[in-house]
Amino acid sequence: MLKRTLVLLTTSLLLSHLAKAEIKTEMVAYVSNGQTMEGYLAYDDAKKSSQPGIMIVHDWMGLGDFSKQKAERLAKEGYVAFAVDVYGKGVRPSNSEEAGKLADTYKNNRPLFREHMKAAYDKFVGMKQVNSQKVMVMGYCFGGMAALELARTGVPLVGTATFHGSLSNPTPEDAKNIKGPVLVMHGADDPHVNKNEVKEFKKEMKAANVNLTFISYPGAVHAFTNPDAGNDNAKGVAYNLKADKQSWVEFEQFLKRIFK
Repeated sequence: MLKRTLVLLTTSLLLSHLAKAEIKTEMVAYVSNGQTMEGYLAYDDAKKSSQPGIMIVHDWMGLGDFSKQKAERLAKEGYVAFAVDVYGKGVRPSNSEEAGKLADTYKNNRPLFREHMKAAYDKFVGMKQVNSQKVMVMGYCFGGMAALELARTGVPLVGTATFHGSLSNPTPEDAKNIKGPVLVMHGADDPHVNKNEVKEFKKEMKAANVNLTFISYPGAVHAFTNPDAGNDNAKGVAYNLKADKQSWVEFEQFLKRIFK
C-alpha cells in the first residue's frame, strides 16, 4: 500500500512539473518608424530567471507558421525566442510577386530595414524573460539579409546565423560593426545568391575580421529548409532534407558555442 502511494505521489509530482513547464506563446506589438509591428514570442514559463534570447526573421512571405514553429521549437530547448515582424502588423504578401516587391523595398532601403530590425531588438532585450547580454539573431532567405543588417548596426549580439540568406550589402564597410561570430549556411547551387555575391560577402567579412563560418551544402538551392518549397531544383527553390537536417545540427552547435 505504501509503495503504491509513493508511486502515485511521484507520478503526481512529475505531471505537476510537466504542467508547469508549458511553452507560452503570445503576439507582441511594438512600433518602428511610426508603424505598428507584431512579433511572436515563445518561452518556457517554468523558468523564473532570464534566459538566452533568439530573434528569428521570416522569409519574404512575412511572419507565418514556419517562423512561429521555429520559435516554439527553440523555446522547448530553454531559449526565449522572438519571431520578429519586418513588414508590419497585417502586412502579408499573398503571392511571390507581392513578396518580391515587399522584399525589394527593404533591400533597396537598408536604413529603414535596420530601423525595423533595431526596433524588434530593443523590444526583445527589454523583456523580463530575456538575458539581454545573451541575444543572437537568425534568419531565413530574406530574413538572413535582415539578420546581417541588424548585426551591421553594431548592437551587442553574441552571434548571427543565416539559412540560405541573401548576402548582398551596399555598405560593406559596416561589417566592422558586427559583434560576435557569424554562421552562414548556404545552398551550393543557389541561383539567387550567386558566386560573386558569396565572394564579395566573404571579402567583406575578412576585411572586418569577422569570425565567419561559411558552410555550403552540395546539391542544395534556395529555401532548402522549407518543406513547402517543393523538390524541383531546376526552379532554383527547393527543399533538401539532408541540408535541412545538417544545417540545424550546425546551428545547434553554434548556439552552444555562443551561449556557453
